[in-house]
Amino acid sequence: MSFAFGVALFALGILVSVSLHEAGHMLTAKAFGMKVTRYFVGFGPTIFSFKRGETEYGLKGIPLGGFCKIVGMTPQDDDVEPGDEKRAMWRYPVWKRTVVMSAGSVTHFGLAFFAAWLAAMTFGLPNPDRPTTEAQFRAEPAVIAVADCVLPDQTNRECAAGDAPSPAAVGQLRNGDRITSLNGTPINSYQDLLTTLRATAPGTTVTIDYVRDGQPDTTKTTLATTKRPPIDNPDGPVTDVSALGVGLILSTPSLVSYGPVEAVGATGDFIGDMAVATAQALQRLPEKIPALWTAITGGERDMDTPISVVGASILGGEAVANDAWEIFIMLFISLNFFIGVFNLLPLLPLDGGHIAIAWFERARSWVYARLRKPDPGRVDYFKLMPFTYVVILIGGVFTLLTITADVVNPITLFTR
Repeated sequence: MSFAFGVALFALGILVSVSLHEAGHMLTAKAFGMKVTRYFVGFGPTIFSFKRGETEYGLKGIPLGGFCKIVGMTPQDDDVEPGDEKRAMWRYPVWKRTVVMSAGSVTHFGLAFFAAWLAAMTFGLPNPDRPTTEAQFRAEPAVIAVADCVLPDQTNRECAAGDAPSPAAVGQLRNGDRITSLNGTPINSYQDLLTTLRATAPGTTVTIDYVRDGQPDTTKTTLATTKRPPIDNPDGPVTDVSALGVGLILSTPSLVSYGPVEAVGATGDFIGDMAVATAQALQRLPEKIPALWTAITGGERDMDTPISVVGASILGGEAVANDAWEIFIMLFISLNFFIGVFNLLPLLPLDGGHIAIAWFERARSWVYARLRKPDPGRVDYFKLMPFTYVVILIGGVFTLLTITADVVNPITLFTR
């Protein structure tokens, strides 16, 4: 039940975001004096509508977005009534048209920033000091997570009945213990622990000094044998090495909370990092298409493949079902930011396409004026329709692929 509630709640959040996107276009257009004739939430058959002034507001039956109609978006539009010629959008200065067309994305950015600011003050934002590279991980203190067993080879399987308990478990070590020495060799980091273990022969009985809950203690255990490549060369030859049967528990928290003022700066840094990650994700989109097809045709779903609003809603449902509201909010933030960036791409029919054309016209007019040539006028949108249809076709196919993958082979964060 909670899963279905989470899916519905996330889908509602997306619908509200898109509706506010269109409201951003509408309000800025009205503020500049442009004529807005319609603002609707949803598509398809009209459920209800009402008129206030010159604008009809309403709700339609298919809750998959929304739209607003601004009169005269292009010179080729034939929706300008007599007497409204001066209010046609294309006649306004380029900066005003840019504000109107970018208002939708700005709304998404505003929602992402506000949600991240609230998150920073509650459950926290990702800790910027948390290790991200292998070297940083190994520089952490040797705070351990105890494995149930040590597999004798590199087989990737769970411990099973009959597997010998790990040396760490035999030595009564526990999760969260910090190892400080091994056979008298000081251990100041996880790297020190790995290096010391590799320098010790398998089957050796070792003395381990550790700290538990602030209290030092000592234990003894016999090291097991497993197969591993060299520490500094993961692709090197595999040999028999000693194993204690422990992993690393990071000492730095994954999330950090802030006060209201500090949260503004932390949110700005977080959004900046998200901008870089979003740009990188957009660059990698084409190479992810084969992975999507593999997921649809029965292969394993790559966690790094794109998701649709359907997949995002499924993940939102999982987050609610597992009481992981921080993941729910992070999904909402990420999706809003991505939509905001995507809509600014300089491609028709996206908002960024209209902005790019407006500034192209302005630049071209400036150049012609300097060359003392007649102004070439406005871009003929009809000539751009073939390119627009190609963008729509590619976008439609990509959307269909992601939705299909999210239905038949969804990405999951939790075991359901």
